[in-house]
Amino acid sequence: MTTNDIFKKYSLVLGLEVHMQPKTKYKMFCGCSADIWKKEPNTHTCPVCLGLPGALPVPNFEAVEKTLTLGAALNCKLNTNSKFDRKHYFYPDLPKGYQISQFKEPLCGKGYLELDSGNIAQIQRIHLEEDAAKSFHKGKNTLIDFNKGGMPLMELVTTPTFNNVQDAVDFTKKLQQLLRHLNISEADMEKGQMRLEPNISLRTKKMEENNELPNYKVEVKNINSFKFMEKVIEYEIKRQAEILESGKIPAQENRGYDEKTGKTVSQRSKEEAHDYRYFPEPDIPMMVFEQNYLDQIVNDLPE
Repeated sequence: MTTNDIFKKYSLVLGLEVHMQPKTKYKMFCGCSADIWKKEPNTHTCPVCLGLPGALPVPNFEAVEKTLTLGAALNCKLNTNSKFDRKHYFYPDLPKGYQISQFKEPLCGKGYLELDSGNIAQIQRIHLEEDAAKSFHKGKNTLIDFNKGGMPLMELVTTPTFNNVQDAVDFTKKLQQLLRHLNISEADMEKGQMRLEPNISLRTKKMEENNELPNYKVEVKNINSFKFMEKVIEYEIKRQAEILESGKIPAQENRGYDEKTGKTVSQRSKEEAHDYRYFPEPDIPMMVFEQNYLDQIVNDLPE
């Protein structure tokens, strides 16, 4: 089936998760330098970002303020109360066995961004978390560099707001320009400072008329270029259409993009929120912001 044939029968349902590294002097919860690019492996670490017993996290206020600034620029609701949560999953480059993230009370709530097409991209939330470390595979061995572990990371989540590839690409390009213009992040994709993760599914025209969402979605992880994201979405549209045409439903899973083949490959089944066993981070108190402080962030935005 060609893309034109597919769109006669199906519509694209697309949401984005974008991870962005704010420009800060230190890591998210410790005093380690955030200047980690091309540094000797495991030289920017301490008991906190290595998750050693008894080490206590202290939030990086610079990262908090830059996340609020991004939220203000994207017309988000800046929450007066916000807290950190523990998100549990096992991964070799996550030393604590959980990630300090945000779940129910993020820094920034719903917002939007107007696109060149005139469509409005709806933003669900922007939250702040710590990054995982970096794994390197050499033969049968896996080596881990913990310099990246504990770096601050902003995550922007849209609703399934896009129904075409062009709007999604326009949104991410505008977001990168905004991050640089406001000096929030360098958003250098080659350095992993901005990573794109589309959530892709297809629905029938009848489902679209009834405003029904598909009962599955496929998330493609860690894409580091706008061009690759475009290719990923186009590939997934064809792959998923073929599965639906055969009478089956695509598996709800995380996939990766293989640049050499131009295809996506299965990585693992996609977890739901309850699988992560979220609960409030007991070592970090609730953040409470005065309304005049949040108003000042909005008022201080440049043109």
